[in-house]
Amino acid sequence: MDERIVDSLTRVPVFGALGRDEVARIAELATPRRFAPGHVIFREGDASDTCYVVNSGRARAIREHADGRTIALAHFGPGDFFGELAMFDAERRSATVEALEELDTIAISASDMRRLLREWPEMSLKLIAALGRRLREANERLARQSFQTVQSRVATVLDQLVSSAKDQGAGSNDVLLTITQADIAKLAGSSRESASRFLAVLERAGVITQGRGRLTVHDPDALRRYVF
Repeated sequence: MDERIVDSLTRVPVFGALGRDEVARIAELATPRRFAPGHVIFREGDASDTCYVVNSGRARAIREHADGRTIALAHFGPGDFFGELAMFDAERRSATVEALEELDTIAISASDMRRLLREWPEMSLKLIAALGRRLREANERLARQSFQTVQSRVATVLDQLVSSAKDQGAGSNDVLLTITQADIAKLAGSSRESASRFLAVLERAGVITQGRGRLTVHDPDALRRYVF
């Protein structure tokens, strides 16, 4: 068994309630998978047959409208888990996930995972509880966003991305985020024009610096003052 895979899985919040022996059992089912930038890992409507843990790189989940519009639902970085509902049912994928940069993942077959959960009922209960916490957090985030201004929603998205980057070893200031203005707007539920105007305000205030497909948050504390 590859101890590096065990270590990677222990960093995933949804597996945080599991003991190392339980995580080791999951690691026995895992296979390293790499994807090139722009590669579509799975599409909305595909069969749910695999779940993934991100080792390095970034990906995003999107939903596509019939008229061609897309909305970004989430971004994934090191330590994040996506496609996890495949562990519990065989429903079709609810979103498309694509690699934004070179993506190194750990893939776990959904059928293997379901077999393991049948063998270890206690593990099932722990994972269900962890997924329930994620669902509550998502509901709270949606509730907050429904009452926030565009500026506050954009600042909240940036603050969450900064927190994720810090969890992966980024410093307390000058935090580099690999994301476009369009994706920030989609995550904030705003138009690109509205998000762009507020990002320009932040840049003039010295809170951020923008580049092509990336953004540096110089002062995360100042950024949080725009969240209300």
